[in-house]
Amino acid sequence: MAQDTIADALNMIKNAKKAGKSGVSIKRVSNLLIEILKIMKQKGAIKKYKINSKENEVEITILDLIECKAIKPRFTTTKSMLEKYVRRYLPARNIGTIIISTSKGLMSHEDALEKGLGGSLIAYFY
Repeated sequence: MAQDTIADALNMIKNAKKAGKSGVSIKRVSNLLIEILKIMKQKGAIKKYKINSKENEVEITILDLIECKAIKPRFTTTKSMLEKYVRRYLPARNIGTIIISTSKGLMSHEDALEKGLGGSLIAYFY
């Protein structure tokens, strides 16, 4: 495992889905990862996640997911430049979500556009 908890977790989710598994257990958990999982649950990519704070792990049940990756390097973007990254990382319009860290917290790119915010690109999934 590398030093990036988010990239490792998203890779484990993607590999479990490709292997045909319905769930995965991730041993390294961070608050940022939990916020990303909340957004993925809202968008229907995962069914549920259960945090086991005793053993510092999270169990995830995967639903409809083709690809999920961390964005490296973490590009900073303004509201006007966000469309460029949407075209770059997502396969088509209205398919997929980019997760952005803004001054108002983590949110999807649709919410950031609606609120007129820019920020740092964290991950994407579809």
